Amino acid sequence: MASATHTLLLLLLLLLLLLLLLLVLLPLATLAQAQGHIGLGSSLTADDRNSSWKSPSGDFAFGFKRIGNGVFLLAIWFNKIPEKTIIWSANRDNSAPQGSKVELTREGHLVLNYPGVGEIWAQPATSTRASYAFMLDTGNFVLANGAGSNLWESFGEPTDTIVPTQVLNHGTEVISRYSAMNYSRGRFRLLLQLDGNLCMHTRPFYDWAYWYSATVGTGYQVIFNQTSQIYLAARNGSLAYDIMSGTFSSMDLYQRAVLEYDGVFRQYVYPRNASLRLEWPRGWTLVPSPIPLNICTNMSQSIGPGVCGWNSYCILGDDQRPRCKCPPGYSYIDPSNRMNGCKSDFLPESCDEGTAETDLFTLQDMPNANWGLSDYERYEKQDENFCRQ
Repeated sequence: MASATHTLLLLLLLLLLLLLLLLVLLPLATLAQAQGHIGLGSSLTADDRNSSWKSPSGDFAFGFKRIGNGVFLLAIWFNKIPEKTIIWSANRDNSAPQGSKVELTREGHLVLNYPGVGEIWAQPATSTRASYAFMLDTGNFVLANGAGSNLWESFGEPTDTIVPTQVLNHGTEVISRYSAMNYSRGRFRLLLQLDGNLCMHTRPFYDWAYWYSATVGTGYQVIFNQTSQIYLAARNGSLAYDIMSGTFSSMDLYQRAVLEYDGVFRQYVYPRNASLRLEWPRGWTLVPSPIPLNICTNMSQSIGPGVCGWNSYCILGDDQRPRCKCPPGYSYIDPSNRMNGCKSDFLPESCDEGTAETDLFTLQDMPNANWGLSDYERYEKQDENFCRQ
C-alpha cells in the first residue's frame, strides 16, 4: 500500500513539473511568434520611437532606420550589434521623410507611404494578396499567403548586400550604394547574366565587365551558404565557380557580403556573442580575397568613368582599397566623395588652328601612372624631348 502511494506521488510530481515546464515555454513560443509574425493591419511609422518588426531571435529587424536628420530608410538590419548594419532597403533612391508609414494592409499588400505624397512603393506587385508577413532569422522578410507560400521576399530583390542562405538567380543584380553615407544606387553592378556568366560592370556601361566568372552556359545560381562559402552552382548543383571560400560558421559569426561603393565585392564577419568579441577586432572583420583583388588595374575599359570618375586616376592603398587622385591642374568635383571624378582648374584651349598655344601647356612627370586605352594620339619610337617640344 505504501509503495503504491509513493508511486502515485511520484507520478503527480512529474505531471506537475511537466505542467510548469509548459507554462514557461508557452510564453516564449508565443513571444517568438509575435516577434516574427506580422498580421494584416500592422504598421510602422518613421519617427524617434525606432519601432520595428524583429525576427524571432531578434538578430534582424525590419523598420525605418534613421540615416540623417529627419531622413529614414525602410530597411532590414543586424539588430543585435551596435552598428545596426543595413542589409536591405526599399525605394533606396528616395529616402523616407519623418512621418512616413509602412503598413501591411487589410487587403494583403505591404505599402510604403510618404507624408503629403501617398503610396511610393508596394509589394507584392501583382494582384495576389498576402495573409501575413514574417521577419525570418536569416534576414529575409517575406509576404506569404494562407497556404504558407511566399508571394514576395526581400532576398529576391537585394540591394548591395547578401547574407547566408541567400540565393541569386539568373537576372538578379546587386548594385552598390552611391557613397559611404548615401544609400542610393551607385555606379557598380554585380549580375548573374541569363547566359550563366557572373559579371561586374560600371553602370550604365554594361557591354564591358571589369570582372567575370567565365561560366557561360554553366552558371545557374549564386549561393551563400552557412559556412561562409559563396559559390556559383551549376543547374545540377555542382560547383561551377568558387567565388569566396569561407570557413566560418554562421552559428558563431554574423556574415555579409557587399558590393561596396568602390566597386569591390567584399565579405565580412562579426562575432555573435560578447565572449567571441574579445578574440576578434572591434566591428566587422574583412575576409581575405575580395573581388577583384586590385580594381585599379582591373578597370581598364576604353569608355566610362572608371573607378574614380572622369579626369582622375586610381592607386591601391595599404588597406587594399582604391584611392582616387586628381592629376596636376585638376581638383575633386566633390571633395566629400572623391570617387566622383575631377574637374579642370584651367581655361580650355582654343580650337582655332591659326592660334599657337604651346606656351599654355606643360609636361609633368607622373612616374608609374598610366591612362590605359585612353590615348587619342600615339607616337612610337620617340623620346621625352620630342614630347616636350
